[in-house]
Amino acid sequence: MGCCLFAVMLAGAPRLAFLLWWLFQPYRMNATFHTIIWPLVGVLFLPWTTLMYVIVYPGGINGFDWLWLVLALMVDIGTYVGNGRARQMRRAY
Repeated sequence: MGCCLFAVMLAGAPRLAFLLWWLFQPYRMNATFHTIIWPLVGVLFLPWTTLMYVIVYPGGINGFDWLWLVLALMVDIGTYVGNGRARQMRRAY
């Protein structure tokens, strides 16, 4: 039970962090995104990548910023792949 609770909290962490950041620093979100559509789509489907984009965007994206964005994208993709494999393993047993 504790493991499941931890997994749910970890899965919601980037979304919660993004929401709190949006509430406490709306000027940063407005500088990063010009419409509300992209941040909402990003938080729904690629929450870690969207959060990392908000972190690296203010100075412009160059150099190691791309590395951080790729790592965040890999975490997002890994989350989807891991969920699919876990579902597949449950069906096998």
